[in-house]
Amino acid sequence: MLDTALRYTMLTRDMDKTIERTSKDPIVDRETQYYQENIRSIKSIDDFMDNDRIYRYAMKAMGLEDMIYAKGLVRDVLEQGITDPTSYANRLQDKRYKELATAFNFETYGSTATSFDRAQQDVVDAYVLQTLELNEGQDNEGVRLALYFKRKAPELTNTYEILADQALYAVVRTAIGMPEAMVGGDVDAQAKYIESRLDLEILKDPEELDKFLTKFTNLYDVQNNISIAPTLSLFQNSGSGVNPDVLLKVNSLKFGG
Repeated sequence: MLDTALRYTMLTRDMDKTIERTSKDPIVDRETQYYQENIRSIKSIDDFMDNDRIYRYAMKAMGLEDMIYAKGLVRDVLEQGITDPTSYANRLQDKRYKELATAFNFETYGSTATSFDRAQQDVVDAYVLQTLELNEGQDNEGVRLALYFKRKAPELTNTYEILADQALYAVVRTAIGMPEAMVGGDVDAQAKYIESRLDLEILKDPEELDKFLTKFTNLYDVQNNISIAPTLSLFQNSGSGVNPDVLLKVNSLKFGG
């Protein structure tokens, strides 16, 4: 298995080609063709729920593949939509449900909901990215986390969104060196700690985001005993292993400050 930093760099060096390769996978291509050929015929929530291939494709695209079985909840989310601030989609901490209700906004647009790009090409694009991340995660969870963070980070508006998302949280707490004693503790204290070490605004800058993820992937390899990335070989002692003093200094870096 390639180390996390190297594999992530290989994938993101030319992301367009990586996405194209994923989209041409026979299974992905077959399911995408079916979705594109049939999504326009979905005119209601019942149509959406009853067409198993469309339903599963959409759920995977939204990152909700593990919730495919929860049809009652999904129906409630779609029926209540996003217009009412008290609807399920707006009240649930998990933003994936609001993304689903936005893409398939039957509550507002009725039978024309699937005629918009957000229910067509946007869903296809999301499905391909989800497939890429899931496939990479089978070999190296760190690569999946890095790809997911790269996709989601520019949209972050506050630290509580990080704390509410286990994958984002895993990346940030690794990269900023959050003490284990804080993990799972007081939410406000964790939010303040993250804010003291990471300026979310820098994540909107592609170069700064890449720097952040370079640090994460390198530290992930060390913490999980994955073969040391070439960049970390510079930090080694004359003996074996990585100099803990150097890692401590790396962990102490504040991003965006």
